[in-house]
Amino acid sequence: MNRTITFVSLGPGEPELITVKGLKTLQQADQIFCPATLTPSGKQVSRAANILRALEIEEHKIRPFVLPMSKDRQKAIEAYDQLLVDAANSLHEGKKVVIVAEGDAGFYTSIQYIYHQLEKEHIEVKRVPGIPAFIAAGATGGLHIVKQEERLLVIPGTATADELDQFIRQGYNLVIMKLSACIEAVHECIRRHPETHFHYFENVGTEKEKYISDPEIIAQTNFPYFSLLIIQA
Repeated sequence: MNRTITFVSLGPGEPELITVKGLKTLQQADQIFCPATLTPSGKQVSRAANILRALEIEEHKIRPFVLPMSKDRQKAIEAYDQLLVDAANSLHEGKKVVIVAEGDAGFYTSIQYIYHQLEKEHIEVKRVPGIPAFIAAGATGGLHIVKQEERLLVIPGTATADELDQFIRQGYNLVIMKLSACIEAVHECIRRHPETHFHYFENVGTEKEKYISDPEIIAQTNFPYFSLLIIQA
């Protein structure tokens, strides 16, 4: 009997950017758990499920789980704890179980919680890697994110303007993920460093993809959850 749950990375959003191995794993799965959220009106939406459908994965395999979008991490933990029970039950029924994550499942994803919880339950887990959003963004913008001896620092959207200022002065190229948490810090950073190149991306790999390289426009933009910034000296 299969005793492994596989985490498959879907890539940044464009269905064709999934790896061949990831697609084959999805096709061979019996049940695929994917994150979803609820709109204010109570409608369930899932970018991950939409990617699966675009890859022609059978609808009966797709099982969304609602992940609360809240700063209260306890609610997300409760959702993951329920996912743990559901995934383990499916595994015990002899099903090939997959849990998916956008981007790369091991890079700035909250899905790591359930990964480690499964390990604690002595359930074997493995992960299929994928393309993280900032790599796809670099291709969209025609950027060489780092060249030769340049150094790259990837940080979450919790940095202050002073921290960003320090990193730039130290010579780092920066990738800031999930910008919605540091809007004012980024705007201030742009004002302090007019000589620096800023590349803003949102909804990479989707029909809503946006790329802005004009710092004046970026400095007036409110960043959604699915956004990132590449800063090059």
